[in-house]
Order: sequence, then structure tokens, then C-alpha cells
Amino acid sequence: MSIEREETLLDLLVKQATIGLTEEESRELKQLDTQGTGSIDGPAFELAAAALSIASLDKFEPMPQHVEARILLDADRFFAEQNSPVAAASSATEKRPTADENTQGWSVWNWLPWGIAAAASVALAVNVATDNSTPTLVQQPTPQVEQKLTPAQERDQLLASARDVIKANWGPGNVKDLQIGGEVVWSDEKQAGYMTFKGLPANDPNKEAYQLWIFDETQDPETPIDGGVFDVNENGEVVIPIDAKLKAKNPSLFAVTIEKPGGVVRSKREKIAAAAKIDVPKTSA
Repeated sequence: MSIEREETLLDLLVKQATIGLTEEESRELKQLDTQGTGSIDGPAFELAAAALSIASLDKFEPMPQHVEARILLDADRFFAEQNSPVAAASSATEKRPTADENTQGWSVWNWLPWGIAAAASVALAVNVATDNSTPTLVQQPTPQVEQKLTPAQERDQLLASARDVIKANWGPGNVKDLQIGGEVVWSDEKQAGYMTFKGLPANDPNKEAYQLWIFDETQDPETPIDGGVFDVNENGEVVIPIDAKLKAKNPSLFAVTIEKPGGVVRSKREKIAAAAKIDVPKTSA
């Protein structure tokens, strides 16, 4: 068979194994095969195409052991029959090919598809080994949970960051037998402050509440700024954040009164638990 016919035959066999042939191409293939050695293994090309297709898959199910064993057994039988004396004698009676025809016929047309299938099988084995390998576990970073600062820590942070912090110590109010210590700190820039108490008794929230009042230069002394209602649940030192309802400017006095639960809009100042006066420096005329 000429080289041109061999190339045409190879193209038709590959096309037959992959996308199929037209009626005219099928007749041409049959004619070329008849004119050639007659030993072309068409199914082997189909096997090669199937092996290449399987090897290119990303995901696949492992082959059952009994199917794999059957394929290997059939392959052994095929090669044994090709090399047996009976097969050789039968081939000799039909046609005695020349040395060149024998070498080219078997090695090219019969070994080519089987070689392709073998290469695809190697690729498939590599794919299986890669897919079945133990996946590398990527340790995800542990999310950092933001720690909530305590009121005491927030007070210390304010003292360290604000440049205009004012301080004043708590003194007695008009409630007898209360010995209250501690201080109040405030920053106009941050509009934040904290009250530290020592000796302020725990209150019963069902009966009463503590309420802070801020006296500054923006409000009439009769209507100071509400600094927030709070409860004291334990004896000892406690730190309470100031919750000013209005913007305060240059406070001069902080006072804590005892009111009804929930606080009041305007205090009668009948029970002042503690007061802290800011010493404002006098300016010379």
C-alpha cells in the first residue's frame, strides 16, 4: 500500500473511532482495507479513542476489579492468538507478505492503536493516583474575636488618648451616712467620660436608680444635662460610663441623684448621693 493510501486509511480509522464516518467514507475505508493487508484492527482504534477520552476526564468512578481482570485477560488472549503458530499458518495460506509488508503491516496498523491505548492508560493511571492521593489540608486562620473592653479599660484608654481630660473627686451630697470616694473624668473632645465610685451602695432597681447630671456653660443650672441612669449591683469600686444626652461644653459640676426607676427628666435634687466640682482656673481681667 502506498504512503498516501496509508495516511488516508489512518485518517479514516481515527475518524471512525472518534466521530464516525459518512456512507461514502465507509465505502472508501472498506475498499482501502481490501486493497491493503486485510489485518487492520479497527476496534483497536476505537479502544484507543475510548482510552484517551477516559484519561482526559476530571472525575470518574474507579473501574470494578472484575471488569479490569476481564480486560487484561482478553488482551492476553489477543496477543497470544496473534503470535500462535495456527494464526501464523492461517495468515500465510491467505497471503504471504514480503518482509517489508509484514513489518509495516503489523507494527504500524496493529501496534499503533494499541500503543495509543497503552499511553492513554498510563495517563489514566497517573490521573487516578493523583485523584486518590490524600488531599492537603489547608489550615484556615483562626478568626480573631474582638475582645470587649471593660468600663475600667475604656476609662484608661480615654485617659491615654484624650488631650483635654478633666478630673474631679467625688464629695458628699445631702444624703447622710454616705462616704463615697472615687472620681469623674470627662473629655469635651471625645464627648465621653467615666465615673469611678468607692462606697456607693448597691440599689434595688425595682425601687430606685442613680442618675447623673452635668452642669456646663451651655445649660441653665435649673436644667442640667442628663448624664444617664445607672444601677450599682455590687459593693466596692465600680466604673460607670457617662451617657450624656446632649453635647456638654466645659462642665463645672457633676452630681449623682437618687431617683425613681428609669430616672426623671428634671430632678428635684432631694437626694444627692455625690457631687464633683471642677476647679475652673480664674482668668485675670
